[in-house]
Amino acid sequence: MKASEFVNVIGADFYTGVPDSQLKEFCNYLMANYGISSRHIIAANEGNCVGIAAGHYLATGEVPVVYMQNSGIGNIVNPYASLLHSEVYGIPCIFIIGWRGEPGVPDEPQHIFQGKVTETLLKDLEIRYYVVSEETGIEDIVKVMEEFRDSLEMGKSVAFIMKKNAFEQETAVSYQNNNVLCREDAIGIIVDAASDDVVVTTTGKASRELFEIREQNGQSHSHDFLTVGSMGHSSSIALGIALEKRDRKIWCIDGDGAALMHMGSMAVVGSNKPTNMVHIVLNNGAHETVGGMPTVSENINLPMIAKGCGYQKAVQVQNGEELKAALQQAKRSDELFFIEIKCTIASRGDLGRPTTSPLENRTAFMEFLGNG
Repeated sequence: MKASEFVNVIGADFYTGVPDSQLKEFCNYLMANYGISSRHIIAANEGNCVGIAAGHYLATGEVPVVYMQNSGIGNIVNPYASLLHSEVYGIPCIFIIGWRGEPGVPDEPQHIFQGKVTETLLKDLEIRYYVVSEETGIEDIVKVMEEFRDSLEMGKSVAFIMKKNAFEQETAVSYQNNNVLCREDAIGIIVDAASDDVVVTTTGKASRELFEIREQNGQSHSHDFLTVGSMGHSSSIALGIALEKRDRKIWCIDGDGAALMHMGSMAVVGSNKPTNMVHIVLNNGAHETVGGMPTVSENINLPMIAKGCGYQKAVQVQNGEELKAALQQAKRSDELFFIEIKCTIASRGDLGRPTTSPLENRTAFMEFLGNG
């Protein structure tokens, strides 16, 4: 099914969401036709989307569309249950949900349980849904939307769960920026500076690149906690470790999309001021792991935000030499340190994935910390 046909049948005039690889063709269509505009907003997290969608409905009376990966269902539970639900304000919404970890379909470990409970969560939230597969035709969507109209008119929300390849390739969109430093090269420089210190990495390609760099260097993976899921929580994990292991330097390698998703975490880190923690944000202004759609990080000043949250040192670097200098300063520092690295939107086509399981990673990491 083509995304253009799907959008036409849905008949909505406003879209907000967090990009997902299962929805890449849908997201590319939105970017090609609406860009980032009053009709299409890429939000910080899925709960943020629900709030924006509610505001749109209140202002226009028109049903909004919120798109997300199924991992984002957790972020919508509170604003859906206490805001949108028909027993509260009765604000209708159409959810477009990428189904990662669909039972019977091979996927990464962080998606397996989420995929298993996706339908259960929607049933518990009382959201009518329809599963869209590669075999689904546009005439099926027309029929389903006719059935959904009654629910929407009663102030109830509905959802489409999109299986892998539900959308066919239709719109090619190229995402790029003017930065010069490759993310994998930046992580390699960080690894050299961190030496035997503790490293916590965010979900997505950053963790995959760190794993491969360790492999190439013949180094142990026990120093690293690879946050393969729970986007936006790496800095909180690093904080929890830093507060208990004050004799260790803790390096948190974050992404701009992840930092934005739960930016309140920076306020908590800054308030606690762990002097042994370095928070690094790899900023390419994009959700690169799931297709390259933009974040709003190019429009904000992350070091200024970090300072406002209580980080004692905060800098931005744009090339390898500046990064090396900042890392050495952070290594010697006894204050909470923040580094924003401006990166390109790029990764190797042959980039692999960790060959150890999350449980094996946890066990080796805890043994390294002395808690095996």
